[in-house]
Amino acid sequence: MRQFVVCSGGGPSIMEAANRGAADVGAESIGLNIVLPHEQQPNVFVTPRLSFQFHYFALRKMHFLLRARALAVFPGGYGTLDELLETLTLIQTGKMKPIPVLLFGRDYWERIIDFEAMAEEGVINREDLDLFRWCETAEEGWMAISDFYGLDCG
Repeated sequence: MRQFVVCSGGGPSIMEAANRGAADVGAESIGLNIVLPHEQQPNVFVTPRLSFQFHYFALRKMHFLLRARALAVFPGGYGTLDELLETLTLIQTGKMKPIPVLLFGRDYWERIIDFEAMAEEGVINREDLDLFRWCETAEEGWMAISDFYGLDCG
C-alpha cells in the first residue's frame, strides 16, 4: 500500500525535478499537466499512464487537492501563488483537512508575501501562520511530513 506518491504539475523545472526524483528511485509519479497558450508538454519522467492533461486550472487544482497528503511549494509565479493561497484558504476555512504545506526558500517567500504584516493587520489570524512550515532542504520537508503524520522514520 502506498502512502505517498509524487504528483507534480507535470511540466518543466521543479515539476520535472520532482518526477525525476521519483523515477531515479524506481517509483511511479503523477503529472497533472495544464494546456497553456505556449507549448508545455508533460516532462519525460512522469509515469506515462499517470500523465493527465487538464484544460481548466480549477479542475487541475481540485484533483491535486483531493489526493494531496502534503504540498511542497517552491518559488514560482502566479500559478504557484494561486495554488498555495487556495490551499491555505481551504485549510483555514475548514473546507479541506489540514495537510503539511511546506514553503521552500523562505527568503523568496518573505520578499513577495509578508505573512506577518497580514496577521498584524488582522486580515488573517496569528494562528494562520501555523498553516505552513518553512523548509530549506528535502530533509526538513520530510521531517515536517513525518512529524505531521506521526511516522517513525528512525
